[in-house]
Amino acid sequence: MRYRAIIGILALAASPSLAQVTVHDPWVRATVPEQKTTGGFMTLTSPTDARLVSVSSPIAGLTEVHQMTMENGVMRMRAVSSIEIPAGKQVQLKPGGFHIMLMNLKRQVKEGETVPITLVIEEKGGKRVPIEVKAPVRPLNTPADSN
Repeated sequence: MRYRAIIGILALAASPSLAQVTVHDPWVRATVPEQKTTGGFMTLTSPTDARLVSVSSPIAGLTEVHQMTMENGVMRMRAVSSIEIPAGKQVQLKPGGFHIMLMNLKRQVKEGETVPITLVIEEKGGKRVPIEVKAPVRPLNTPADSN
């Protein structure tokens, strides 16, 4: 009986589906009254290749992954379908780059609160795994390099 338990534990430990993306330093920028959008930021790492394929939050009517880029001297922001998370590499979601856009906010987001965000990660082989994140709200004037 003991050997079966040990074999079961070893099989689970070797299972690629246990590879989990790690979320570091998540946060959301506070808003002023009537503001309808804000950003979510964090650093993602994975032991295996993975992709962030969707995001959601109950405080927003629409939540998307966006990327800011400089095109011909103009800063552009657009939604992206996914973000690659290469094995062993840190992927930063930060102001001025990839980030989470929380739009059609249902209420003001205030400093000191925590915002729930669900990340959907696609692992190698196509399996999708949700990750629940609790992102503290930082002041409206939090600098872009604080991630």
